[in-house]
Amino acid sequence: MSKSRSPYPAELRKQLVELVHAGRTPTELSREFKVTAQSIANWVGQAAIDAGKPLPGKDGLASTEREELARLRRQLKQLQAERDILVKANGLVRGSQRCDIPEVFALVMANQAVLPVRTMCRVLGISASGYYAWRDRRPSARAVANAVVTERIRQIHADSDLAYGMPRVRGKLMDQGMVISRQRVAVLMRKAGIRGISRRRGMPVPIGHEECHRAAQDHLVADAPNQLWVADMKYIPTRVGFIYLAVVIDAFSGRVVGWAIGEHVASDLVLSALNVAQEQSRATGGIHHGDQGSQYASVALGNRCRSMGVRPSVGTVDGSSDKAMTMTESFFARLERDLLDWRMFKTKIDASLAISTWIESWYNPRHSGLQETLTVA
Repeated sequence: MSKSRSPYPAELRKQLVELVHAGRTPTELSREFKVTAQSIANWVGQAAIDAGKPLPGKDGLASTEREELARLRRQLKQLQAERDILVKANGLVRGSQRCDIPEVFALVMANQAVLPVRTMCRVLGISASGYYAWRDRRPSARAVANAVVTERIRQIHADSDLAYGMPRVRGKLMDQGMVISRQRVAVLMRKAGIRGISRRRGMPVPIGHEECHRAAQDHLVADAPNQLWVADMKYIPTRVGFIYLAVVIDAFSGRVVGWAIGEHVASDLVLSALNVAQEQSRATGGIHHGDQGSQYASVALGNRCRSMGVRPSVGTVDGSSDKAMTMTESFFARLERDLLDWRMFKTKIDASLAISTWIESWYNPRHSGLQETLTVA
């Protein structure tokens, strides 16, 4: 059946076609019968097609064929729209499971400019009236509160260089005076698509500062800033080779008081980090404790420490004093988790800039207030 019915009776159309065949022109007949000449010409052409004698330039389809073609085109358009709806709703609607109705309503709202609302509601199995009621309903107090908290979560996550997961985001919210459950933070982060950086599978679990404090109980004591500096080095991979980071960490505060980056493992790199620590603190009388590496046991480092009034110390293999190095291990574990595990730097300059920014703008301001007494056997 055609989409619209002709306003002219079939008998009138047949009579006008016969008059044209008798020699009258559509223009003459249009003035006499108040019908447009184009309509008369269309009827004449369609009559010729129905009789099996299509006029030149016509598609050659009979009326019934044309009506069937129009019906199939409408059906195809409807199926394409339904397919598009199901593609956009992937994961929201399943045969054996119904997800949150508000999420389905939100999908309809997001696509109402390109797809019919009632068609989407029918395909997705929801009520069109329910959708319109949801659309026109003012947001609840809980929804408004969730939106505010989500923005605060997004800001905390951005400030952490996209590293914080749910536990640390929740900790920051509580530091800001908010009382909030772990589940609510996890749900809001999941809905907003916010994820922290997790360690790669197979990587060791970082040792925390509290374990470092517990493992170093007997010999070296840090009950004030700049009494004990713990130093270590680490290599940083880039696409064009390695760079090396040497750090000096104050055992009392956990702050990185000196650091240096270079392209070679040498005592000069360790000396540079120590010099930076001395320039920033102007401290004397403390202890500089490193591992068994040749850079930390070098004569040059020992001489520099003595000239600064700092006593050099080197851990022994399998000795309990080596446990002091867990302070630097914890620092490097955090650096890997927050920066290195999820980024591969194109150049050494890119790596150096990222690491320096992380230390000075993120780690020191946010993670240097440990204020613990570090005791090393």
